[in-house]
Amino acid sequence: MAGASLLALIDDIASVLDDVSILTKVAAKKTAGVLGDDLALNAQQVTGMRPDRELPVVWAVAKGSFINKLILVPSALAISAFAPWAVTPLLMIGGAYLCYEGFEKVAHRMMHDKAEDDAHRAEHVKALADASVDLVAFEKTRIKGAIRTDFILSAEIIAITLGTVAESPFVTQVAVLSGIAMIMTVGVYGLVGGIVKLDDAGLYLSRQTDEGAWAAFQRGIGRGILHAAPWLMKFLSVAGTAAMFLVGGGILVHGIGPLHHMIESLGHMTEGIAAAGPVLAVLVPMVLNGLAGVVAGGVVLGVVAVVRRLWGKRRGDGTAAH
Repeated sequence: MAGASLLALIDDIASVLDDVSILTKVAAKKTAGVLGDDLALNAQQVTGMRPDRELPVVWAVAKGSFINKLILVPSALAISAFAPWAVTPLLMIGGAYLCYEGFEKVAHRMMHDKAEDDAHRAEHVKALADASVDLVAFEKTRIKGAIRTDFILSAEIIAITLGTVAESPFVTQVAVLSGIAMIMTVGVYGLVGGIVKLDDAGLYLSRQTDEGAWAAFQRGIGRGILHAAPWLMKFLSVAGTAAMFLVGGGILVHGIGPLHHMIESLGHMTEGIAAAGPVLAVLVPMVLNGLAGVVAGGVVLGVVAVVRRLWGKRRGDGTAAH
């Protein structure tokens, strides 16, 4: 009898672990877009620091990210337990925010030319070289900004994961949310640390002075890394922005039943096309979700701009009255 109970318990544990494994994979796929943006944004936040301070800054932001997750995971579990109806609205709000942030980044690039960005970068480098600049305060400001950014993107990752496991038992929810939080934090900041030190690794390899084929190979690899590092950052930035529209648009579309079914139907219609059908069945819904994300981002940005303008006028009138 005891043996049968033990076997039943082991079977239950194996079943839970299997569910956790499957749901973690599903959640990881759904949050991959946000992860790409999280990686790009955090890599951008910590670049520009002194080389000897890059890894300490990454570690400080990573610790802040762990604290963010310690706040967000219990909050998500509480929402799931006491207000499950709030999961979909929260996902929709998060999706709209992602689309807004993506559209704001695109608008910024279109409204600011390269000369302005270069001037801003040069001013930043000059400030770092200025002995009168308080580098400790500057570093703390960058760390706080990166942690705030991480909190927003972490909230989106946790919300998407919660939507994936909303119908699962509580134990499975705890395991999946905790696993995703840990995997995403370690993965993102491990990669960020590697990215910010790429140029140092490339410089080290390119300065090898030994003779022979191996040293020449190292110098070639080093020069290749130095050439590729800026392009990698640009790619991550573009991929992160695209992911914001795809993920955010997908969340919004999924929350609007008729629109979701229409896009699904269009995807199924393309399956019958010879040769390209299977590819189109995947691409068409993805592109339409991305377009929905672009439109939603533009609408939210327009609303935010109007609210800011009205709020600014109101504050100005209040100041003038006083």
